[in-house]
Amino acid sequence: MVMGPRVLFIGGTGIISTAAVARAVALGFTVTVLNRASSSVRPVPSGVELVTADIRDTAAVAAALGARTFDVVADFITFAPEQARAAVDLFRGRTRQYLFISTASAYQKPPARLPITESTPLRNPFWKYSQDKISCEEVFTAAYRAEGFPVTVVRPSSTYDHTRLPLLFGWTDVHRMREGLPVVVHGDGTTPWTLTHAADFAVGFVGLFGLPVAGEAFTITSDDVLSWDAVYRHVAAAAGVTDPMLVHVASDRIAAVAPDFGPGLLGDKSHPAIFDNTRIKSLVPSFGTRIRFSDAIVETLAWHDRHPESCVVNSEHMAFSQRLAEL
Repeated sequence: MVMGPRVLFIGGTGIISTAAVARAVALGFTVTVLNRASSSVRPVPSGVELVTADIRDTAAVAAALGARTFDVVADFITFAPEQARAAVDLFRGRTRQYLFISTASAYQKPPARLPITESTPLRNPFWKYSQDKISCEEVFTAAYRAEGFPVTVVRPSSTYDHTRLPLLFGWTDVHRMREGLPVVVHGDGTTPWTLTHAADFAVGFVGLFGLPVAGEAFTITSDDVLSWDAVYRHVAAAAGVTDPMLVHVASDRIAAVAPDFGPGLLGDKSHPAIFDNTRIKSLVPSFGTRIRFSDAIVETLAWHDRHPESCVVNSEHMAFSQRLAEL
C-alpha cells in the first residue's frame, strides 16, 4: 500500500482545522491528528490517526510521537510566544514544513490602505490575542532566519462552517430576530467584512503542503465581502425573518457595556477587512471563493435547528442587547 506524505495536525477538530483535515485526507495525505480529546461536533474522518496528548506538555508529546518525523506539521493552537518557542524546540528536525496559523487581525488596525496584503504592517494596539499572534510570528521567523526552521505563516480572517454564526451575540441574536426584538449591529452597519467558509480556506491551506515556501506568509481569505448589515440580513432571511429590527451602536459603546466583546470589535470587526489573495492564488490555482455566505448560512441555520442543544439563548447577551438597544 502506497502511503501519501505524512501530515501532523496540532488541533484538528476546530472550524478551519477540521476542514483542512478532511481536504488532506481527500487528497491522499497520511494524516495524524494530535489533540487532547476527540470532538463529537467535528469528529476526525475515517482513516485518520488520533494521538491523544496535550501540546502544552512537551514531554508527553515527545513521548507520544517517539522518533517519528513528518513532511508537514500544521499548527492551529499556538497562541503565545512561549508556546511558539516550545514548538520550535519540539519540532526542530522532525518536519520538512511547519505551517503556523496566525491571524489576519494582526494586520495594521486601522488599515492605512485597502486591500490588505501580506506587506501590510503587523500592528494591533487593541487586542492582546492579535498582539500575541504577532509575537509568535516573530519567534518562528527568528528561528527560520537563525537555523532554517521551515515555518510558513498563514493568516486567515473571519472563518465559519455550518456550526458557527458570525454575529455579535451568536444564537441569542437569531432568537431575538425570531422574537421581533431589536438586534445590535456594531457601528453603522456599512463596514465591509470578509467571510471565508472553512472548506474554501482548506483548499488554499492544504494547497501549500509540500511547496517551497519556508519563511513566507500568506493571507488566505475569500472574496466574499459583505457589509455587517448584509451579514445580519442574510442570517435573518435564513432564519425566516423578513425584516429584522437592526439597531446600530458604536463599537466603543458596546465595549463599555459588554467589555469582553471590546477587543474583538475595536481590534478587528469595526475596521474594514478587504484582502488581496493574489499570492495564495498564484501558488494554489484551485483556491477561490466557491461558497458564498448567503448560500452557506441557510445550512448553518438548518443545522442549528436540527441540533437544539446548540441553540443556547444567553441571558447576559439578552441583557446586553436590551441595554445597548436603549442607548
